[in-house]
Amino acid sequence: MPPSDPNETNWIVQINESLKCMPTDELQYWKKRSIYRVPACVTDLNRKAFQPQAVSFGPYHHGKTHLRTMEDHKHRALLHFLRRSGKPLDPFLKSLREVARDLEESYDTLDLEWKEGGGDGEANRFLKVMITDGCFMLEILRSATQVVDDYEPDDPILYTHRMLSIMPYIWPDMLMLENQLPMLVLDRLVAVESDGKEDDEYVNRLILNYCFTGKRTVRIGKCLHVLDVVRKSLLLHEKPKLDKVGCEGLLLVQSATELKEHGIQLKKSNTGSLTDISFAGGVLSLPEIVVEEATESMFLNLIAFERFHVGTGNEVTSYIYFMDYIIANECDVTLLHTLGIVLNVLGSDKETTKLFPLLAKYTTIEPNSSLIAVCNEVNEYCNKPWNKWRANLIQTYFRSPWALLSLVAAIFLFALTIIQTTYTVLSY
Repeated sequence: MPPSDPNETNWIVQINESLKCMPTDELQYWKKRSIYRVPACVTDLNRKAFQPQAVSFGPYHHGKTHLRTMEDHKHRALLHFLRRSGKPLDPFLKSLREVARDLEESYDTLDLEWKEGGGDGEANRFLKVMITDGCFMLEILRSATQVVDDYEPDDPILYTHRMLSIMPYIWPDMLMLENQLPMLVLDRLVAVESDGKEDDEYVNRLILNYCFTGKRTVRIGKCLHVLDVVRKSLLLHEKPKLDKVGCEGLLLVQSATELKEHGIQLKKSNTGSLTDISFAGGVLSLPEIVVEEATESMFLNLIAFERFHVGTGNEVTSYIYFMDYIIANECDVTLLHTLGIVLNVLGSDKETTKLFPLLAKYTTIEPNSSLIAVCNEVNEYCNKPWNKWRANLIQTYFRSPWALLSLVAAIFLFALTIIQTTYTVLSY
């Protein structure tokens, strides 16, 4: 019997039309996504870590009341960018229009108001935001890392010396998963501006020069957006070949102070890569990490990106998962700070102790992670009787000079007793 309800009929028509338009290759469909809306179950952990506080990039947070004051600065940045390039807006708009569909498909969910087909004014709204926000992002990165001399000293945002003070407020927003711009936007803008003279790593270098001032930056290849650049820079390290390992023992890895009591020495890794964690000869090497105001927001968004983007990997999540066990209390933070592994800019070991459980909440680790092998080796070392006995000896008798002197005195008295007994026996 055909449906009598018009709403039901419309629904059937919509479903049938959607069925016809359903992509045949869903894998490629999902691979195009790289910028995601973070669900409430994740943002509830820390709303400020996922919601921009100073500036919006892209459509998701565009027009929000508390971010509108930055729109005038964006417009001024666009004009400076165009004037410095010596080109009108048209070639930039044309270049982005060629890849408009790719840019739209970079976003996981995009309201109809942002998609093409809503008339000339509406059709250009998405590209308008892409160009304006893209130019603004390039300008603030340049002002923060280079001398850009065409802004007046009274400019509240974009004058170089002003940018150094405002960047700590803008930078966390640039690392938020919902607040990303496709790297294709920045690459296209730079290509038109420079007539194709800048190489593929130009934008990556701008970002890395801000992240790691004074350090040599290396080629990291094609990236999806700013958050992806930061992620790959944190993982720059030649990964060891993995043998097949199991998951047993991972949850039993002990904290930094407990590992020290078991005779394991902790030291800073040779590189800053989060994947540079190794164990050999009783020495556990851990990468240096700087804990500052933006650290929580940055890692929460990196974890969210790894969770939602197909094929990205799980390295940052695995690192946080591992460090949540290494840092169990303030003593662990103090020990790691003393060794130069945790650089605590927050100033409070208590705050840093709270950080990793918050970041690690609801995280998992992949079965083939190299960290599982490291944990198994650490646990095997701790469980060997000789290592336990030696660690106990060191902790009991070599913790202080007085304990050492007491041990020497006891050995000396024991030796004298044996000598006296020997002479007595021989005399008899």
